Amino acid sequence: MARTRWARLLVGVVSLGVVAAGCTSAVTSSTAPAAATGGASASAGTAAAASSAPSVAASSNPSTTAGKVTLTLWQNLGQGNQAQVVPPLIAAFEKLHPNITIDNVQQPRANYFALLQAAAVSKTGPDIVNMWTGLFTMQYRSFLENLQPLVPASDLANVTGTEWSSVGFNSPASPYVLPLQEQFYIGFYNKKLFQQVGLSSPPTTWSQLFSDCAKFKAANITCMEQGTQNLSGEFYPWYDMSYMMAGVLSPSQWEGLYNGSVSWTSSTVQSQLTEWHQLYSDGYVNKDALSATNVMNAFLKGQAAMIVKINNDAGPFYSTLGSNVGVFVPPYSSTPAKGVVEFAGNGFAITTYSQHKAAAAEFLQFMTTPQAGQIIAQGGLIPAVKGIAATNPLAKDMVGLVNQQGLTVYPMLDNVLPPTFVNSAGTVLDSILVGGVSVQAGTATLEQTFKQLPASERGSSWAGYQVP
Repeated sequence: MARTRWARLLVGVVSLGVVAAGCTSAVTSSTAPAAATGGASASAGTAAAASSAPSVAASSNPSTTAGKVTLTLWQNLGQGNQAQVVPPLIAAFEKLHPNITIDNVQQPRANYFALLQAAAVSKTGPDIVNMWTGLFTMQYRSFLENLQPLVPASDLANVTGTEWSSVGFNSPASPYVLPLQEQFYIGFYNKKLFQQVGLSSPPTTWSQLFSDCAKFKAANITCMEQGTQNLSGEFYPWYDMSYMMAGVLSPSQWEGLYNGSVSWTSSTVQSQLTEWHQLYSDGYVNKDALSATNVMNAFLKGQAAMIVKINNDAGPFYSTLGSNVGVFVPPYSSTPAKGVVEFAGNGFAITTYSQHKAAAAEFLQFMTTPQAGQIIAQGGLIPAVKGIAATNPLAKDMVGLVNQQGLTVYPMLDNVLPPTFVNSAGTVLDSILVGGVSVQAGTATLEQTFKQLPASERGSSWAGYQVP
């Protein structure tokens, strides 16, 4: 399947020594990669998860930890669905393990990873940390435990996506992070607004997108809402950029973006960015795209027809708009898209300096169970636990893009490019969107930035891991 092919293809993009203060796939929201900004409406589903998840007798999963233990868990999941599933997960675990208490600490989102690094130096930080997969795991793995010796292989096998936090992206049995959920970069559209301007379905190509946007502009409706969507409160271009590159490059060709065989100044890249900028210059994207802070609220209030985000806001979107909201693949290609961006998302890891690793491992082991999966599903997310289906209708539709429509799965581009490049390139992409720099000048900067990376961070072989 597509996921397996990417696991082989991306062996070469593992960086073992990159340190960056930011995080990308964590924005939302998958799905966010990535931090959710959902409102209180999502809490009802999470509360239901806590009460309706099937009970499991404590004797079926007895604690192996002797005595009373208090674990500290750090996360920076904001106020959305991701954050709201954590308390019921902890409550269910503590019921099964009455001798273990978990202190759930919400850390500031903007400097979360700096706090983690400082805690690792002093060795006075948490036992369990919320972490993102892909290269974001690899840059912090010096203070993360390999879970293979701590969590039984049979339990790790119950969870999808563990290969994306393993060295080489090719060993699902040896992860550093246990995924909480599957995440999508995806588009949401307001069906009622589409009907209002005479449209029955979302666009599937660039030309259809421009045609539809013209109708929304004539009706004084924002066509594509953009705004500050990442952890540091900045515009985040990698949702769109992932689809722009998936729209013109096959999985095998996409490798060229990190080994240099596809130049960032190539006509392939420039043509996509030209179309993207044109959306803004034609007035189809809100003019305050780089600074708008109420991007989600504008969509919820029916002021924007479409928005591209991570999937974690599916809960509040559906709670507010109901059947009037749908999902679509961002139509950033000349022909209908054949790929969808989906990744293992974020999850939990154990610190190397934890004094209670066995107890922490019991919590992660619980995260592999059907009970945990159902809590996650009823909280509006897409569980990583195998065999547990999403319950949110929008989440079901996202999964259907792969399972029923057969779209090829692409990883999140910002998770498989070097974090140092992602951070600096993001600023350039922001400027390209709003015309602060031309496409030609901007892509020249991207190419120069890429070429300035250490040789070990470019090519098909990083740190000794060779792409087959």
